[in-house]
Amino acid sequence: MGRVMAIDYGRKRSGVAVTDRLQIIAGGLDTVPSAELPAYVKAYAEKEPIERIIIGQPKQMNNEASENAKYVEAFVNRLRKVLPGIPLQMYDERFTSVLAHRAMLEGGLKKKKRQEKALVDKVSAVIILQSWLESKKTDQ
Repeated sequence: MGRVMAIDYGRKRSGVAVTDRLQIIAGGLDTVPSAELPAYVKAYAEKEPIERIIIGQPKQMNNEASENAKYVEAFVNRLRKVLPGIPLQMYDERFTSVLAHRAMLEGGLKKKKRQEKALVDKVSAVIILQSWLESKKTDQ
């Protein structure tokens, strides 16, 4: 069984999370400059088997695509060319930044650490992945 990777894509930088090999729990992997992300994911996939990649789908409250959706779609198209054998799946990312801030606050992180955007991106990717894992359990 391969790992599942999640990406919280942003124009400048993106948070990356992966599951353990049994796909039970999500953990933060890294925050990567978005321009380097396809190469980063490819290099990771060469070291660890990836079964699927979950990509945060930016939506507005009315369920329509947000203005960032076009950037995410362009990234997904690039990633499909780099890793044609790995399925890519979009997953609703609404509220992940809010949940990431809340998790960091409840985790006792100091204000300065909570303001690090790179950390917020990585925690957001973990939330996307953990939410996807939980939705998969309820589908069974």
